[in-house]
Amino acid sequence: MTQRRRQDLILEKVQATGFVTIDELVEHFQVTPQTIRRDLNQLAQDNKLRRHHGGAGVESSTENTAYQARKIMDLDAKEKIAQQLVKIIPDGASLFINIGTTTETIARALLNHNNLRVVTNNLHVASILCAKEDFTVIVAGGEVRNRDGGIVGEATRDFINQFQMDFGIIGISGIHSDGTLLDFDYREVRVAQTIIANSRQVLLAADHSKFGRNAMVRLGNIVQADHFFTDQTPPAEIRQQLIDHQVELHVV
Repeated sequence: MTQRRRQDLILEKVQATGFVTIDELVEHFQVTPQTIRRDLNQLAQDNKLRRHHGGAGVESSTENTAYQARKIMDLDAKEKIAQQLVKIIPDGASLFINIGTTTETIARALLNHNNLRVVTNNLHVASILCAKEDFTVIVAGGEVRNRDGGIVGEATRDFINQFQMDFGIIGISGIHSDGTLLDFDYREVRVAQTIIANSRQVLLAADHSKFGRNAMVRLGNIVQADHFFTDQTPPAEIRQQLIDHQVELHVV
């Protein structure tokens, strides 16, 4: 059994029972405790479960990882995703960019483009992009979340609804095995849904740590995207949905 397959099965057991011990996993998989500890540590690092003494449990579905920690998590993967994604955006395009550390990485990768028109509800994205004099950057109105510079609320949705853009660039906190897109703040989700509804093409970007990650608010489904950018091949069930709904998969 490969390490990845074993980790997928460990995650299934944790999600089914809420908590598993190292001893249980050693007996089930017939491997050493050191191997299980490495697996659990890797899954915890990928934000797929929460590590506890002697075992592991389900990661919180109500609270996201702190912003400063998320900025450096899987940064290499985010940068590769960003470099690939921006290749399909032509100079002179109009685009929405939503909240998230992945979308902030994409914003930095867009600085080599020319004459972009951007509407964003992310203050960090606006700060990055306003360095280009030929960019037009429009910041949505609404309530600013002090923890990450995201702008949310009814006013934000109303503002987004005034635009129809070429591209909507969306990040996400978690992707369930059935393709459901998950996040932690229902106000952020409502804004992201509005961005999707007002974009001619939806570009979804998520690194491998988002597969199977738990969060309590449904944003939509992965099949609503036109393109999906990630750094590892998605689980088989998600791959099949992408094929069935003609969502173009880009694995960097």
